[in-house]
Amino acid sequence: MNTEAGDAIEAHGMAVDKDKSRVQCNYCGKEVRGFNRLKHHLGGVGHDVTACIGAPDDVKARMKGLLLEKKKERLLKEVGEIYHPDLPLKRHISPTLSDPKRVQSKLIHLLPTSSDGEGTTEMRNGENQNDVDHAGPSQPASLDKGKNVMECPPCESGSVYGGIHILNKMEDADVIVKEEVKDDSFSHVAKLIGCFFIEAGIDPNVIKLSSFQKMIDASISCGFGFRVPRHDELKGWILDEQLKEVCRHVENVRSSWERTGCSILLDGWTDQQGRSLIRFLVDSPQGTIFLRSVDASDAISNADALFLLFSKVVEEVGAQNVVQVIAHEKSCYMEAAGKKLVEKYRSLFWTVCADYCINLILEKIGVLDHVKKVLFDAKAMTRFIYSHFLPFELMRKHIQGSYLVRQSKLKSISDFLTLGNILSERENLIQMFRSEAWSSSELASKPLGKRICELVNDPFFWAASADVTRVTNPIIRVLQKIDGCDTAPMGFLYDAMDRAKEGIKGNLGGEEARYLPLWSIIDEIWDNYLHCPLHSAGYYLNPNLFCSNDFFVDTEVTNGLLGCIVRMVEGPTSQAMIVPQLEAYTLLSGPSLNEMAVDQRSKNATSVMVGILWVSES
Repeated sequence: MNTEAGDAIEAHGMAVDKDKSRVQCNYCGKEVRGFNRLKHHLGGVGHDVTACIGAPDDVKARMKGLLLEKKKERLLKEVGEIYHPDLPLKRHISPTLSDPKRVQSKLIHLLPTSSDGEGTTEMRNGENQNDVDHAGPSQPASLDKGKNVMECPPCESGSVYGGIHILNKMEDADVIVKEEVKDDSFSHVAKLIGCFFIEAGIDPNVIKLSSFQKMIDASISCGFGFRVPRHDELKGWILDEQLKEVCRHVENVRSSWERTGCSILLDGWTDQQGRSLIRFLVDSPQGTIFLRSVDASDAISNADALFLLFSKVVEEVGAQNVVQVIAHEKSCYMEAAGKKLVEKYRSLFWTVCADYCINLILEKIGVLDHVKKVLFDAKAMTRFIYSHFLPFELMRKHIQGSYLVRQSKLKSISDFLTLGNILSERENLIQMFRSEAWSSSELASKPLGKRICELVNDPFFWAASADVTRVTNPIIRVLQKIDGCDTAPMGFLYDAMDRAKEGIKGNLGGEEARYLPLWSIIDEIWDNYLHCPLHSAGYYLNPNLFCSNDFFVDTEVTNGLLGCIVRMVEGPTSQAMIVPQLEAYTLLSGPSLNEMAVDQRSKNATSVMVGILWVSES
């Protein structure tokens, strides 16, 4: 360490022992091994050095610059002197030289010599010779003296060997080099990232995570020499730090339950071993956390056993914090356990997952005779196309590389989404089965091929398909809104289902004979499984809906709101305190309410409702 560097670095740290083997950073208090290590700490340079988070930016930049310059000097000594320090990355582009004399000096080495081996006298004598001697490193040995290694461009009048002209061209070329290198570098990095994803079998959607971009940005900010974590580091201290961070997040979410309330979510499935597993999640405005998974094989067919299991979970979360328990299915045992749970804990509600209930609605619609026929024909069409090479290739060609079949975690949703795709590609499918490639194929003359071709050209099939999608699209949009929302659907589900019913009515021309049977299916699932007073209260207490022009209050809404107040707020005194707040809400008075009408548009409606009810306890 030289004197200047030593003085500079000692101003940023303090030795904690006489030998100066341990130094404490003045900005973050971290102890490192010596002042040299402190310089790496401040500059954020090094494989196993933690960058300082408290140092000023100018200090970080200065230390980083000193370290990189020192590293550059060391590398130059290791590899020897380079003939040209500005060597381009592309051989057909000349490097940029900032000094005209330096341009002349370099050109002299490349000038063709005369037949007697003496070269041009003008540039080999006197002052110009000195310029050559001091211009820099000599040319490589491969450029033997006296050989024609380069043909100089014609000289321009008024310039020595066209030096100024060459210099300008070199400067322009340098810009081109930088742009080309930049594009090549981006492409190269993108290919490497893609190679990693493919080799590791990682879902490409992972790249959409914000943490991925943060990782890339942080890697770039470390600059040259960044070393990725080792395998043992990923399993060691990095994993430990992430675990601590997750634990802190979970603790913060848990501490919010008493203030905002929460929902317990059940998610059940049967694994490959035949075990019935149930996963418990807790959702609140602060986020959703995983609580535990249990093997419920012995309890799944026993209402009392399920009730005991659910009671333990409620007690763990805190009965006073739980607003509702949302079940993943409606079996008789699950329903009986839910009733027992509500009887024990009077302040919470039991409801069934909205996805599950909407899937039930679509399943019931799917068994109607005319709908069942359309779905059967659509499946026959897609099964034929996907089972034969020629129709599949023709499909890809005529619908621009897309697919007809749409996948979904819910089977009934997938069937109706696929039907919608088929309907949107009607003209392309008709052209496909009228094409020369299809007509001349062997499949076109077979019975199944003829039947599918007739189906595609049947106007009654397309008319019936359009009728089915007019019924199912409003319901599917509700499900898509639920899946696309980051928060619980409590605040908009009541309104969304009403809008879906009105949408079906409008799509069917308002004919009662057509839409009333469908309304009955929706009402059956809504009344028996999906609806609970929370939906009514969420509808009423969602400012975005309450302030809309088509807001409508009926008996179901008012009874649901009052039912929530009675169950969630203990004692008539506390309940009476809610009345003036409801009046203020109805009149849209108060600064907090005006702000809420704007800010709560996309938030969890449970938090809207619970937030108002919790005021009575403050």
